[in-house]
Amino acid sequence: MQVRLALCGVVLSLCLVPILSAQDAVKVDPKHYTVVSENDQVRILKVHYGPHEKSVMHSHPASVAVFLNDASGQFTYPDGKKEPLAAKAGQAQYTAASTHLPENTGDNGMDVIVVELKGKAAKPAKTEMK
Repeated sequence: MQVRLALCGVVLSLCLVPILSAQDAVKVDPKHYTVVSENDQVRILKVHYGPHEKSVMHSHPASVAVFLNDASGQFTYPDGKKEPLAAKAGQAQYTAASTHLPENTGDNGMDVIVVELKGKAAKPAKTEMK
């Protein structure tokens, strides 16, 4: 009976890992993420990491990030893969929906505005061949 109960606990824990790793950044890391504005189309976040600070594993829908200062960092994904980040002030980049753990690897603070896109992804524009 105790073995069966322990086995059920392990299975339940393993089932919860994907759910816990895919949580909203604002809810799981309010130290670094603040909602600036939200409507039915977008949610705008202000993000600030101090030097060498890291977040927790969380998710974003498709998003556009605008870097307010030069930044260096690293993203760690649920599978353990790591990806370096290097951005210049004013640079903007689109990111598909993802789950990651960001880290500021630089000696200065990192400030970013993240615009999370809601709803269905837009279809690519058709171009005419002439």
